[in-house]
Amino acid sequence: MSPASDVLHRFLIERAGVRGVLVQLSGVWREVAGRADYPPPLRRLLGEALAASALLTGNIKLRGSLSLELKSQGALRLLFAECSDQGRLRGLARWEGALAEPLDLGALPQALLAITIGGTEPGQQRYQGLVAVEAAPFAQLLEGYFERSEQMPTRIVLAADGERAAALMLQRLPREGGRAAEVDDDAWARDGHLTATLGEEELLRLPVETLLRRLYHEEGVRLFQARPLTFGCGCSRERVEHVLRALGRDEVEAALAARDGEIEVTCEFCASRYLFDRVDAERLLSATPAAPASPLSH
Repeated sequence: MSPASDVLHRFLIERAGVRGVLVQLSGVWREVAGRADYPPPLRRLLGEALAASALLTGNIKLRGSLSLELKSQGALRLLFAECSDQGRLRGLARWEGALAEPLDLGALPQALLAITIGGTEPGQQRYQGLVAVEAAPFAQLLEGYFERSEQMPTRIVLAADGERAAALMLQRLPREGGRAAEVDDDAWARDGHLTATLGEEELLRLPVETLLRRLYHEEGVRLFQARPLTFGCGCSRERVEHVLRALGRDEVEAALAARDGEIEVTCEFCASRYLFDRVDAERLLSATPAAPASPLSH
């Protein structure tokens, strides 16, 4: 029996006072991976980041989107993955030259990981946390973020291959009130050891019920209703117009001149094409100025 495609599962290990999230992707991951001929180490990292972006939405009240964005001055220029509050995922990566295999994130010059949570439209509140990129697997960078920024013990496992991507997260719940007396003091360490036995193939290919039963069958797991995930992009003609308006007349005129009176913008995430002629450009430049939107792509 194969796992369900493109879903997020939340679960609770009740006796341990631990909450968990499990993400398994297939069609969504293949859609994202098929957008470029990624080198193997980068393809794997992008799959892990895509699954992680959904994973981190599992235990928060999200309005807008959650994105993971890693930039550096090395061969890996950009890694970007995003999950919306509707469960829509998108991602991409950019690189220049040869990438080391295995890919050592700690060796990337001036590397920084940004975790951004919140609204995607102008004026909506957003929160951003920054993570120094050290010589550690991507999962450990995210664990470190929770430890330092949220003071929440967290265990994360990520995996990706050519067909699937998956992620598992455990978080220790705060010890509050009468519930603290019901929690096994050794449970967090024990569940961590159990999680460490999880193999990549198991995480990628086992159905959620089988996987959780194998790992935590003596711990008392309660599984909640699955949340579907899909590939989706937030681009639109209106968002592109915001970007062009923010560029200003001089740059828009230069772009028109370079393409014989036409501007073509192609979304790097979903390949949607937006065309603007001189009439379109004059209309949007003459309109009442609006607050600049986030760029169409990163």
